[in-house]
Amino acid sequence: MDPKKVQNIEEWQPPSDVHDLRSFLNLVNYYQHFVNGSSEIARPMTDLLKKTETWNWTPQCQVSFKNLKRAMVTDPMLALPDMLKPFVVETDVSDFALQDGHPVAFESRKLKDVERHYSMHEELLAVVHCFRLLPNYFLGFPFVVKTDNTVVNHFMTQLKLISRQACWQELLSEFYFVLEYRASSSNHVADALSRKANLASLGSVAALSSSPIATSIRNRARELLLRDSAAQGLVHLVEQDKARQFWF
Repeated sequence: MDPKKVQNIEEWQPPSDVHDLRSFLNLVNYYQHFVNGSSEIARPMTDLLKKTETWNWTPQCQVSFKNLKRAMVTDPMLALPDMLKPFVVETDVSDFALQDGHPVAFESRKLKDVERHYSMHEELLAVVHCFRLLPNYFLGFPFVVKTDNTVVNHFMTQLKLISRQACWQELLSEFYFVLEYRASSSNHVADALSRKANLASLGSVAALSSSPIATSIRNRARELLLRDSAAQGLVHLVEQDKARQFWF
């Protein structure tokens, strides 16, 4: 980050009203992918934005303010994504921790009041939110979603769904991912996207939850690519491992 921006953040004074608070939170939102659990840290302050709340800058708000400033000026432990390796998505609706692995992005947000009533589907909402926000990491590539929620594991095979859940199921069907069950106590990287060397080393797999493209469609696509000179140039780059330079 630009040293001048770092200084401005470090010298930022606590908000005195809702307008000042919105300005600070707009800055936080800009850097949220570099701050692990930003929405959870900001919760005491975001609660002040509710129309039903009167302005009251509590000690909890002050701690939240200081922690977010510190997080934004601290070098993030993020790695550049390698599109030749699969991603791992780890979600959690309450806890945030960074330990093993190499996260390439963080994402978190505060649940809306209506979303708090989703019960066991909260963690599924986190998966859907992640796919919607960061599709460029996932579309066209196989990856793993780690979850301790059995509802998520069986969601793609459920037949009776309300309209909201049906929309989620339709969205998830566009991605090639595998759900891996892990106990809550083993979730060390919450709301992070981590890179692993290969899918084979990830242990037991709970369920394959996306439908592969039909073989006939894939074969037809291959035939059309062979007739396209521009596409053949791209295929040649991939075969020589030179396409990587154009991704990021």
